[in-house]
Amino acid sequence: MSQPLLTLYSDANYFSPYVMSAFVALTEKGIPFELETVDLADAENLKDHYSAISVTRRVPTLTNGSFVLSESSAIDEYVEELFPAPTFPAIYPDDAEKRAKAREVQAWLRSDLMPIREERSTEVVFGGKKCPALTPKGQAAAEKLISAAERLLEDRENLFGEWCIADTDLALMLNRLRLNGDAIPEKLAAYAEAQWQRPAVKEWLALSAK
Repeated sequence: MSQPLLTLYSDANYFSPYVMSAFVALTEKGIPFELETVDLADAENLKDHYSAISVTRRVPTLTNGSFVLSESSAIDEYVEELFPAPTFPAIYPDDAEKRAKAREVQAWLRSDLMPIREERSTEVVFGGKKCPALTPKGQAAAEKLISAAERLLEDRENLFGEWCIADTDLALMLNRLRLNGDAIPEKLAAYAEAQWQRPAVKEWLALSAK
């Protein structure tokens, strides 16, 4: 049986952390897919041709034939179910509780820590931008992130033993600080750097560096 033709829609600069999550998920699975770009700076996502595809008018959006899905964590979970282990590499833990925790981490990173996202945009992560010192709100969010990451990781190299897609998402948030030169514990800096060396992540970084 031939595999379905998947298309992933990305921002034109490849700066979206959410597209990155979906891109890494697909790449880790080893699934062929097409990559299309949407120029957010030109509001292309709001124009008729893209709004006809994506109900949310956001990126990422994944199409699989006539099926269309937006929101990165939903895409990650869909890809895991569509191409399950052991036939394909797993991107979520096999254990139900660990898998639930991975989804918790993903949901938290997407819904909280807004001061970090505002004061350390992905231009820091992918474009080499340097930002001024964190505001008190930003520092409080950074301390919250650091405390949670230390508790989640303990002394492990990955969140739940084997790598999962939540590791990429957590490393992205930590790298907002690390790559700006903000102080974070050495253990967390080493974790974030190690996650950035995964081949699938490096493929994404090569796109954003063009």
